[in-house]
Amino acid sequence: MGFILLFLLIIIGVHTYVFWHLWCILPMTFIWKTILIALGIISFLMLFLYLSPAMDKLPLGLSRSIYEVSTSWLIILLYLLIIFLLLDIGRLCHIVPKQLLYNSLPASLAILILITGVLFAGNVRYNHKQRKEISIKSKKIQGTKKIIFLSDLHLGYHNPRSEFHRWVELINEEKADLILIAGDIIDGNLRPLEEESTWEEFPYLNAPVYACLGNHEYLAGKERSIDFYKKAGIHLLVDTTQVTDNMCIIGRDDRSNQKRKTLKELTAEKQGIPYFTVLLDHQPYHLEESQQQKIDLQLSGHTHHGQVWPLNWVTDAVYECAYGYHKKGNTEYYVSSGMGIWGGKFRICTCSEYVVIKIN
Repeated sequence: MGFILLFLLIIIGVHTYVFWHLWCILPMTFIWKTILIALGIISFLMLFLYLSPAMDKLPLGLSRSIYEVSTSWLIILLYLLIIFLLLDIGRLCHIVPKQLLYNSLPASLAILILITGVLFAGNVRYNHKQRKEISIKSKKIQGTKKIIFLSDLHLGYHNPRSEFHRWVELINEEKADLILIAGDIIDGNLRPLEEESTWEEFPYLNAPVYACLGNHEYLAGKERSIDFYKKAGIHLLVDTTQVTDNMCIIGRDDRSNQKRKTLKELTAEKQGIPYFTVLLDHQPYHLEESQQQKIDLQLSGHTHHGQVWPLNWVTDAVYECAYGYHKKGNTEYYVSSGMGIWGGKFRICTCSEYVVIKIN
């Protein structure tokens, strides 16, 4: 409760700071300033509506708009905060003239053009899914095995079935032997997936699909999420293992379940058997455990690599490996920034990706 209260106080403080600077800098009449500030407040309040059960009772199109507007506003707010902080620092250091911050048409236009340009470029970057390829050598695999690795699809209000259909076509072009998904297929609300029967798209994937749960499956409801996986024909591994083609795939339950099995328990039966072992673990914490249990390859997601700058700096500070390829001892890791995204569809200094893994 204390954390929630602190978070609300910070958010209110940030809005107050940004709205005050907007009021000062915009060369508009009282009425127009009031309208713009009111739109910002409404956009923020929409976020609470999105988080409430009322979203399920609204028309699907309206719910989508509420999701897009409220979550996009958070990114706009972030960049307005950075700009006004820099301007204030510049003014205190006598670099930025004071009059630039009051009723200034040039400054207002510059801020508008900058934020619009950044968001436009970020949206284009999000919609362009990047193909990343890594090669791994192992004597445990005969011949060559091609795996598509995905994470964080976040299918729901802002990534509808039609968008996922485009991703399926992209993935099928690779003609992979196996598709592995490291959690967060569901964004957090099953209503749009159920109304669009999104599970019907998964059988079009031209390779077997194995997946683990992510924290957003818990937000949507674990049992309902598992039911969705079953309808989609996904081989869901929840603290279980599956052997296929001399490869052992381990799917850990998400760490949202504090009683999930330890990795030592999951690997106990397979120790000494020469399988190439792949671990699907949504959140990339305690990477040393995979090294200790002699996992060959760990695949994780969750971080989104911060999604937008400068939040990627935050994830880099929090996680040992927040994004990309990593190696500890004989264990190799890949943490994906995700195919989809939570919130506004912007990738700024990060990317949306699918990973092609070739094991020789």
